Amino acid sequence: MNYYGWTIRRNMNHAVAILTLVLLAVTGVGCKTFPWSKYPSPMPQPRLLPPSPTLEQVIEVVNRNNSRIQSFSSTRASIDGPGFPSLRASVAFERPRRLRLRAETGLTGAEFDLGSNDELFWFWVRRNQPPAVYYCRHDRIAASEALRAMPIDPEWLIEALGVAEFDPALPHQGPTPLPNDRLRIDTIRNTPEGPTTKITIIDGSQGWILEQHLFDARRRLLASSVAGGHRRDPLSGLVMPTVVRINCPPAQLSMRINLGNVEINRLSGNTAALWTMPEYPGAPLVDLADPNFRPPSSSQAAATSRRPPPRSNWRRPTR
Repeated sequence: MNYYGWTIRRNMNHAVAILTLVLLAVTGVGCKTFPWSKYPSPMPQPRLLPPSPTLEQVIEVVNRNNSRIQSFSSTRASIDGPGFPSLRASVAFERPRRLRLRAETGLTGAEFDLGSNDELFWFWVRRNQPPAVYYCRHDRIAASEALRAMPIDPEWLIEALGVAEFDPALPHQGPTPLPNDRLRIDTIRNTPEGPTTKITIIDGSQGWILEQHLFDARRRLLASSVAGGHRRDPLSGLVMPTVVRINCPPAQLSMRINLGNVEINRLSGNTAALWTMPEYPGAPLVDLADPNFRPPSSSQAAATSRRPPPRSNWRRPTR
């Protein structure tokens, strides 16, 4: 599995600019930090890993759980972050790369729609100017000049939500013991921009993935996720986090996704509609890989980012 934005930075290339505009339109996120609620302590569990496990033992335990998560869904999720209110959300995932994350408010309805199917990914934001559904085929990402500046690949979000696996064929270093019965594994991946390093922090008893940190070839932090509130699904017996904090320093993005009582391997009904790129009135389709694509100007992005969400439960952040 390979490795989505969000205040315009001067001299950023096209993809970062448009992704920055998109998430700022719905969140108004800045670079401030804010306190996260602490996760409840999980019930004691029998150890799945020995006190000093080998790399092979860690990979086996992590992949044994995560590879069996073929799908998950929650209709009672939420998204929040510094400077914007909690948005009601629904999330669904199906391997290998099908994902749908939608957020709304009770006052205005749909506010944000991000998705991925076997062919392409897309995103839409209600208050984005100009209005559009932005999309790109997966097989055109690498060849697209407009997307080379993306700080993270769209599939990073899938891994961040708790279904990451270790590819035994990749070079891994560790496990290195850390305080509080945790383990660190470093993974090197070669990309067109140079080698990236992914640091994964694992619970040393259960093999749960607690943190993931992605660095570029210059050792600059591209993205981080911190997962907590791990819960065992009562029907499948598989474990997933219920809260994931996501941080993307290049895009000055911080947000938390609360998955609620996420259900594993129980997608049902007409799931084809979940993986179909939506149509929104007045929002044309814009291909990010089109050589003629030009992102909105920085002035447009700034105007969009200053526009507050509707006054429901929103409060202007204090300075």
